[in-house]
Amino acid sequence: MSTFVGIGLGPIQTGIFLAGAAKGGFDRIVIAEVNDKLKAAVNEVHSVTVNIAAADKVYSEEYKNVEVYNPNDPADVEKLIQAAAEASELATALPSVKFYAYCAPWLKAGFALQPERTRFFYTAENNNHAAEELEKAMGVKFPNTYYLNTVIGKMSGVIPAGGKYPALAPAAENGHLVEEFNTIYISKCPGIENRKVQSLYVKDDLFPFEDAKLYGHNATHFLLATLGKAKGCTTMDEVRAYPELIERARKAFFEESGKALVKKYAALNDELFTEAGFKAYVDGLLVRMTNPFLKDAIDRIVRDPERKLSWDDRVIGTMRLVLSQGIEPREFAAGAKLAAAEFAAGGDIKARLADLWPQPWGKEHEKLAALLAL
Repeated sequence: MSTFVGIGLGPIQTGIFLAGAAKGGFDRIVIAEVNDKLKAAVNEVHSVTVNIAAADKVYSEEYKNVEVYNPNDPADVEKLIQAAAEASELATALPSVKFYAYCAPWLKAGFALQPERTRFFYTAENNNHAAEELEKAMGVKFPNTYYLNTVIGKMSGVIPAGGKYPALAPAAENGHLVEEFNTIYISKCPGIENRKVQSLYVKDDLFPFEDAKLYGHNATHFLLATLGKAKGCTTMDEVRAYPELIERARKAFFEESGKALVKKYAALNDELFTEAGFKAYVDGLLVRMTNPFLKDAIDRIVRDPERKLSWDDRVIGTMRLVLSQGIEPREFAAGAKLAAAEFAAGGDIKARLADLWPQPWGKEHEKLAALLAL
């Protein structure tokens, strides 16, 4: 019997890994989830329903043979340990890598029951070194267990039950709405060609694609949401009423981060890091970002400014990348200035940003401050 184990039951898990496991023919799909109400709702029907936003409609897919257990319940932990022992593929989809410390003990106990089993373990947290962090949290090496990073360029969200689209399960309080796009990059390891989870694409070197996701996709998503919020928009599809904002985002994405990324990774010989390939990436993503069937909430995109204005993240990190390639990030700077002003809430913007950036203050800091007119 083939077993897949997922940790966390949010829309990334259901819309990517659980869906890919169901379509890949796993006999058993086991999910670790701490929400007892959600656990009960799914176990009542042993399936989940996910709503998928295409370019012209929303449709739903049901994935069966799903069972959910709470790792905080001692009786459930034993079931999770056994599932981990039998699993050939696993995936984390948690809010942060810091939660690895809580799932590592039962995973380690399960792996120890079948230490030689070949396992592919996908990590979906927003961290370029999530796989390495999970392996470190495990603390014990298993010879054929491979921890893999991912690049997830798929937008998704949680929607309340009782609306026009089905909930995750009939008794669940919420539903999941994910975009139709389903090309997920993963890192390479021995035997990965034998994986069963579908819609995962192997890259020999994942880091350039992680950069393109964070400093291209995420950066432009944040910029466009910030510009839209200033116009009073609440969802990304409303930004389509302001074509000038779309064009500003296009300019930032292609002329600033795009040119910087293509220049930095030209030697990779991948289609994405060519002028034509990146332009196609930009054009496609701007349509996807403003999909009226996805109804992506702007407040969700611009939340957590402390992280997003930090030194290496999608706002300041993108500006630094662009500057490093000899290009002026003027459009990104305009969005960053709006975000920083809101973050500082009438206070000293430079001082607030200094709290987020490494010290001492140097030439790179001054260049960024000048672009932000601080």
